[in-house]
Amino acid sequence: MDFKRFLVNKLILFFTLSTLITLAVALVGSSFDDGARFGYKTMLLPLKYALLCMLPTFVTWSKRELSPKALLFRKALMLVLIEAVMLGIAFTSPSIDSDRAEVVLVIAGSVLVIFVLANLFLWLKDSAEAKKLNSDLEKYQQLHA
Repeated sequence: MDFKRFLVNKLILFFTLSTLITLAVALVGSSFDDGARFGYKTMLLPLKYALLCMLPTFVTWSKRELSPKALLFRKALMLVLIEAVMLGIAFTSPSIDSDRAEVVLVIAGSVLVIFVLANLFLWLKDSAEAKKLNSDLEKYQQLHA
């Protein structure tokens, strides 16, 4: 994959993550602190979190196609790095009650769910593109055979 396509995929991932993080913050926040009220600057936090979670995704960049084993290793490393980023934010943020074990577990679980969903959405997008490309190639071959 060339770097331009890689960056386009990261942009798609950014908006996917922003949406999923917003949903997770709303669900988790309403479960643990339903009465909290925030200012407008707080609405930018999911974008900040998505951007910070995008940085570890660059470990999957390679000029050559990765073997399934290498890709799996890099995805696992990426998940560990993303978990570290988000838990680092949780432990340094005064507004997150990271002293409560259940809060930390829910944050870590939310990161895992978001990771799986984002990868599933990207896989579905890539799969649809591959099917379309194969279909177009098949039509081209039939016309020029």
